[in-house]
Amino acid sequence: MRETWIVGAASNRFGKMAETGREAATRVAFEAIRQSGLEPKDIDYTFVSNCFGMAEKQGHVGPLINGGLGIPNVPSCTIESACSSSSAALHEAFVHVAGGFADAALVVGVEKLSQLDTLTATSYFAEAADYAFETRNGATFPGLYATLANAYLHQYPMRPEVLGSVAVKAHANAVHNPHAHFRKAISMETYLNSPMIASPLRLYDCCPFSDGAAAVVVAAKESVPHPSMEPLVVRASARAGSITDMQDRPDLLGLPATRVAAEKAFRQAHLEPRQIDFLEVHDCFTIAELLALEDLGFFPRGSAGKAEIEGVTAHDGALPVNPDGGLKAKGHPVSATGASQVVEIFEQVNGKAHGREVPRTETALAHNVGATGGSCSVHIFSRR
Repeated sequence: MRETWIVGAASNRFGKMAETGREAATRVAFEAIRQSGLEPKDIDYTFVSNCFGMAEKQGHVGPLINGGLGIPNVPSCTIESACSSSSAALHEAFVHVAGGFADAALVVGVEKLSQLDTLTATSYFAEAADYAFETRNGATFPGLYATLANAYLHQYPMRPEVLGSVAVKAHANAVHNPHAHFRKAISMETYLNSPMIASPLRLYDCCPFSDGAAAVVVAAKESVPHPSMEPLVVRASARAGSITDMQDRPDLLGLPATRVAAEKAFRQAHLEPRQIDFLEVHDCFTIAELLALEDLGFFPRGSAGKAEIEGVTAHDGALPVNPDGGLKAKGHPVSATGASQVVEIFEQVNGKAHGREVPRTETALAHNVGATGGSCSVHIFSRR
């Protein structure tokens, strides 16, 4: 396979967008291409993720974005993998470039849901679960992740402040992220006094619905002899799946897809967890961060909470996790989330993460989950 780089990455601010999804996606795509030192005409393929285009009554958005970029003849493909859609798109772009089918590919993720009421938006999200056995019977993602949290707490009892420390850290990091939905710190008292959503998950355990767009340019090393920015080398691009319905899983103490994808990724990269400098993990709920850290192999089962409390995962800690604020505070515009994790890693490596810089940025890992783990992508990046 050819050495493959990330040469451009851009995001808008997550939250509530006035513009349409296609407008936002086209704008961040232009910015990512500009950063790369390439031009739109150099893009051979676009991979677009937009799970809930029906919210804007717009499907088949890829050709519209390409038209806006001035490259209407370039093929596009829409990739849907629930919340892991744009990381799945990144995997496909990597395969095309590393395999020699394209010299440069564009990955774009976009979502706009703010015009919907909460019930409708929650219903859309819930369609990523098993409709017949979960959604139709009243399960939503707060309830499903609360089930995971209760199973974990039954096996590894912990004080509410442990999950609270994940939320407090996320909001503290997001204060310094211009892309974040919530640039506001919270105290532990605020966390503990927030209303219960699905026991044991409180309001501040849950990520928000966000609008947003993010784009990444993937290119072969030889196609970018003079990159404008410090590129990221794609050391590994791995995906896995697992049983969708939680009632059919052998246990609820983690997400099997994460474990499998992580094993594949570390094997591809010829690295071990101890060699990773910082992480972007899928913290749609605070419990999800603990599960991810343990499933990825960074901490033994039941011990990630202690690391959170002790500050190990702070942006200046021994293993920084989600220095951008994560889904929890940066926001979760479903199809843009995976690409936005790469934006954060790209900005960290290029000295653009002002106020949230991590001490060391030689290697980084991005972990992105679809639903409750039916899909998962793990990517590992390094400097040249």
